[in-house]
Amino acid sequence: MTNPNKHNSRSYIMSMIKGRNTRPELLVRKFLHAKGLRYRLHPKKLAGKPNIYLSKYGVVVEVRGCFWHGHENCSLFILPKTNRAWWAKKIKQTKERDYKNEIILLSQKIKTIVVWECSLGNNCREQTLEELYIEIINSLNTSL
Repeated sequence: MTNPNKHNSRSYIMSMIKGRNTRPELLVRKFLHAKGLRYRLHPKKLAGKPNIYLSKYGVVVEVRGCFWHGHENCSLFILPKTNRAWWAKKIKQTKERDYKNEIILLSQKIKTIVVWECSLGNNCREQTLEELYIEIINSLNTSL
């Protein structure tokens, strides 16, 4: 017999996970601000309300959680053992929505840069953030 509270505790745990102002997102924002870049947060007028919008550069930065956005071949993306079909469908829909939003932004000449949660770990954080900064700065010199 399964534990009737197991589902309730899983729901509670999942409900406590934030969608905005996550630790990885705050790391990226703090770094970009320290580099002198100014941005808007979650602009409602852009598809998907991206995490960070740098209008001067025509760039949005999406800081994605590896689990929630289905980061392929990543140790942080493991489907739960219970209710696998439901989770697989949910992750698939999230990936489809991400792709659709990127296409819409691209049609508006806005480039999407994705920063994965796993790339902000202690051993590779500095390199990831520096590469992000360079990609943002270089986007001024290139047009879509």
